[in-house]
Amino acid sequence: MAYRPEYVALSDEELVKLFHAADKSNDRGACHGVFNVLVERYQKRIYFAARKMVHGDHDEADEIAQDTFVKAYEALGTFRGEAKLYTWLYRIMMNAVIQRSRKSKTRQMVGLEDLENTLESAEPGPVDAMLRTETTKLIEMAIETLPPKQQRVFIMRHFEELPYEDISQVTGTSVGGLKANYFHAIRKIGEYLQASGRMTEELAHRMQNDA
Repeated sequence: MAYRPEYVALSDEELVKLFHAADKSNDRGACHGVFNVLVERYQKRIYFAARKMVHGDHDEADEIAQDTFVKAYEALGTFRGEAKLYTWLYRIMMNAVIQRSRKSKTRQMVGLEDLENTLESAEPGPVDAMLRTETTKLIEMAIETLPPKQQRVFIMRHFEELPYEDISQVTGTSVGGLKANYFHAIRKIGEYLQASGRMTEELAHRMQNDA
């Protein structure tokens, strides 16, 4: 596919308009040039977002990212800008994750290595490091007990830090419903950690602020 470096400085909205014009005139070369810029702009974000959803599996995340952009290319001609382009891409990625999950009949889960950043001590000793690893595993186990919708909302809000309005665009759920889902997810994770005796003061404070 052709790559058009002069497109790099254009906004998403300008690129979409160019794609629509090229698509209408059946100029496949121009379509490819525009779309390659969008791929370059968002492929890493989509890949890492997918990887969080599939327990850190590189191959699975890579396939999902590829599927996402294939479907996005096919559908971009009908994109009307009701949502941000990244939110639209994220929705396609999320649908691919859900479809794969249904086919494999397994619950896709986030890899939680980043959660260690929420725990105490930037430079732990051997005992602290062991405790942090154990707490990370417990948090992962806690999230695995959540219903699938609460898992997805928690991941999008806590890890991706997406605004509720964007998550609403992805899931088709009202902002109020999403806040309720996130609140229940936070509460259940907190209860799980408290029952294990592994809820730290810092983590409890962070989770209270999130809720």
